[in-house]
Amino acid sequence: MTSKSAVAATRATVYGYPRQGQGRELKKAVEGYWKGRVSADALHRTAADLRRTHWQQLVDAGIHEVPTGDFSYYDHVLDTSVMVGAVPERHRTAVAAHRLDGYFAMARGTQDVAPLEMTKWFDTNYHYLVPELAPDTVFTADSSHQVTQVQEALTLGHRPRPVLVGPVTYLLLAKAAPGVAQDFDPLTLLEQLLPVYADVLADLRAAGAAWVQLDEPALVQDRTGDELSAAARAYQVLGTLTDRPKLLVASYFDRLGEALPVLAKSPVEGLAIDFTESAAENLRDIAAVGGLSGKRLVAGVVNGRNVWINDLEKSLATLGTLLGLADHVDVAASCSLLHVPLDAAAEQEIDPRIAPWLAFARQKTNELATLAWGLTEGTEAIAVELSANREALRARAASTVARNPTVRARTAAVTDTDSRRTRPYAERTVAQRELLGLPLLPTTTIGSFPQTNELRTARADLRAGRIDVDGYEERIRREIHEVIGFQERAGIDVLVHGEPERNDMVQFFAEHLTGYVATQHGWVQSYGTRYVRPPILAGDVSRDEPMTVRWTAYAQSLTERPVKGMLTGPVTMLAWSFVRDDQPLQETARQVALALRDEVQDLEAAGTSVIQVDEPALRETLPLRSARRPDYLDWATEAFRLTTSGVRSRTQIHTHMCYAEFGDIVEAIDALDADVISLEAARSHMQVATELAAHGYPREAGPGVYDIHSPRVPSVDEAAALLRKGLAALAPERLWVNPDCGLKTRGWPETRVSLENLVEAARRVRAEVSTDPS
Repeated sequence: MTSKSAVAATRATVYGYPRQGQGRELKKAVEGYWKGRVSADALHRTAADLRRTHWQQLVDAGIHEVPTGDFSYYDHVLDTSVMVGAVPERHRTAVAAHRLDGYFAMARGTQDVAPLEMTKWFDTNYHYLVPELAPDTVFTADSSHQVTQVQEALTLGHRPRPVLVGPVTYLLLAKAAPGVAQDFDPLTLLEQLLPVYADVLADLRAAGAAWVQLDEPALVQDRTGDELSAAARAYQVLGTLTDRPKLLVASYFDRLGEALPVLAKSPVEGLAIDFTESAAENLRDIAAVGGLSGKRLVAGVVNGRNVWINDLEKSLATLGTLLGLADHVDVAASCSLLHVPLDAAAEQEIDPRIAPWLAFARQKTNELATLAWGLTEGTEAIAVELSANREALRARAASTVARNPTVRARTAAVTDTDSRRTRPYAERTVAQRELLGLPLLPTTTIGSFPQTNELRTARADLRAGRIDVDGYEERIRREIHEVIGFQERAGIDVLVHGEPERNDMVQFFAEHLTGYVATQHGWVQSYGTRYVRPPILAGDVSRDEPMTVRWTAYAQSLTERPVKGMLTGPVTMLAWSFVRDDQPLQETARQVALALRDEVQDLEAAGTSVIQVDEPALRETLPLRSARRPDYLDWATEAFRLTTSGVRSRTQIHTHMCYAEFGDIVEAIDALDADVISLEAARSHMQVATELAAHGYPREAGPGVYDIHSPRVPSVDEAAALLRKGLAALAPERLWVNPDCGLKTRGWPETRVSLENLVEAARRVRAEVSTDPS
């Protein structure tokens, strides 16, 4: 271990921090503002209070610099669009009239104006608002959001480091605005964008920022020579500015690879690199470029995306190696701590055997401070911490909580036949159409219906003992009765029970499967004010008893129309959980698939003729580097088929995906061998239908015509226009009509009207197709 006399003091820092507050104060304030119950001033005060609390938590833990500008009311990419003046034409009047309302209109839309498209942030479950750019986009600097937070931090006595989405990543994330040729490349706007970044950097220096962090995670993906040249150009221009703070270019989620030499040669003062993903490759790459002489290296050695404690001795070894490869080494989490819950200490109901293995954001900052102190002062200075960490790691490795011999034996016995349907799709679809008797352009929904305050109150009352199980279940029965009745009156063809008994599409199943651990306060932002509590996958997975059969069968008893059984697929169960890191993901996926397979078969045995297994995370979990994608897609699609292939040919298997770039995985969608797939398509204007057609996708599909992440109600004409776009790509006998996603977050009034409009649009277009002589 290097002693303090050999190196300058190593400092601890983070790239970002959870925004919501321990009690989700930000969510409540923002939604209160939308409903008119909270004033703009009150919202701003809540936000400032949260920033002050979070910065103090970081400083108290031993964090040297606090990130600023990472705090957002909705999304940091949207904040960047505002910062550079990239406000779509349809939103400019609203933004000019009332900045805050215009900002939220870009995120959510209004009844008259559509929002920006939303998709996943790299391979995470965080959603960002996609910038819309055109050849004539004029960028203008507005640094007020960033400058305000720098000034707040300085006033409180902290060292602020503003965090910005870097210019290259911003342009690579952007899309052509509506009406612009889709082959337009936003990266061609780099020369126009760089002067705006220069203005923002000058403003931040004037405000007192010594360093600015420019996030460039897009550079860890496979990049063309032109894209790497753009990165070189960007940081040559920004690095040679004289009126700016020092620049820290941050990468995360994978190795920099071919982008590393580009950034190493640039005149920026620091690089932040992820050493939890492809650590050995990043170490090798840094050595290959001759080290990072003259630069500050911020080493991400604590996993910012998972909740397991760090192996401190392993991290110290990595950091010790890096000391000889850079001018100065600081320690950080691998990425923003936005992706983990705030505080494991708040969890009082987790198995005491498992609790010592967990580290949420606050615990990770303590680990960072310990590593920084140990690297500077020597391991003897952190001997107590190292001993406790070593014991916790030993206990986890030896624990019987994680391993179930019966589960492992069943997994080992799986054969290729288990993941294949007994009949090809062409034969299955004949049997399914005969059984279901559905019209052309059949209508359905994705699964959930609005989770009302009454439902949430009933769930809370049950937990608190204010009502008993019988009283709670009576409330669930009433809700299902209402949902089925509405769908029948609206004219929907394939119904759902509405999922009133489910708190979350992953957490619900996690609470009914062995191997999972649920949290009480482990909230993580998914998008805007939507927060989820990802369960923790701590051990082998199995199903003790049916999870969904009872309520699905009850719903079916209320109607003659088919009611879908609704399950969450194995890949999504992994992607939206904190997965175990002590065995390969594919092994865990197979365990989950076998547990779900039992549920699928029980649903079929109970008379369910349509079963939907959602896999919205299939694209999200796609490795960022193409070399690793084939192996992932092989085991991911195999896990889905293992879940669904135990049913008869006449049982129709659906799947659902949303808010991702589906064009990258069309072949994998085909390999799922689902009979019907529903996909988000409203914000992207039916782009996915064209992608499916280009691939020659042979099965049925339902590209969404109702954007459920916006409060606006689509008109009949609007939904019908989208359907006609879908029909331009897909044959009418293969096209379904449905919303983009589940309706849990919407209110009943807008849901009723929107679904009624959806059904009427289907009727109208169905009549057009039926009378078309061609």
